[in-house]
Amino acid sequence: MRFALPVAAGSAPADEGTLGMKWMAFFSHTVLVAGFALACSALAWGGDTSVLKPPKGSKVALLVFEDLQCPDCARAAPLLHEAARKYNIPLVQYDFPLPMHNWSFEAAVNARYFDTKSKKLGDDYRLFIFSNQPQITPQNLRGMTERFAADNKVSFPFVVDPSGELTAKVKADYAMGQRVGIDHTPTIYVVSDTVRGKPFIEVADRSQLYQLIDQVIKDAGPGTPAPKSTAAKSTTAGKSTKAQ
Repeated sequence: MRFALPVAAGSAPADEGTLGMKWMAFFSHTVLVAGFALACSALAWGGDTSVLKPPKGSKVALLVFEDLQCPDCARAAPLLHEAARKYNIPLVQYDFPLPMHNWSFEAAVNARYFDTKSKKLGDDYRLFIFSNQPQITPQNLRGMTERFAADNKVSFPFVVDPSGELTAKVKADYAMGQRVGIDHTPTIYVVSDTVRGKPFIEVADRSQLYQLIDQVIKDAGPGTPAPKSTAAKSTTAGKSTKAQ
């Protein structure tokens, strides 16, 4: 493709040296403008990471954006709970039900219902769903949930969310994930309240989870809870948090 610089009417044609200088100036200006536009675009799509921080009162935490119908989320969940217990840090779980999944949103609302009974019951329900995930369908989800409720001696109402409050919380988590830039589940972060350097690390390789937690705890400085001993792990439950 050829480009020609405009020549004003009535003016003499420019020599090759002049045209070359004008072309270089034009090209340099175009590259600068394009580069600036790309930089602005990257910033715009970088995501709002201000929410990637531990709950108040904690220096370090695990954060996960998860979908209860996601097979990889089911594989990750036991590891995350175990890490939270080992390091005595909160596990903050955000609902991110993917549109392609046909029962995950309803399951997330159910989990929010059990959260209202106790945080442990809500977490137990999520782990129950993950462990039974291959057998669950939109048609039997309610029956499976009723079975879980009966086993834990709690009622499960016919209308789970009459006010829409629980649905709104799931949608708020999803909207938060979109602002962060979440595009897959599970997306896992180790976060800290440090003001030095980057306060969060995404866990891309779960085999490196413990090493990343060690690194973040070291960077966070004094006051970070020490990992529990192996003996203590079996008797003390880790904390798990849902954003309200």
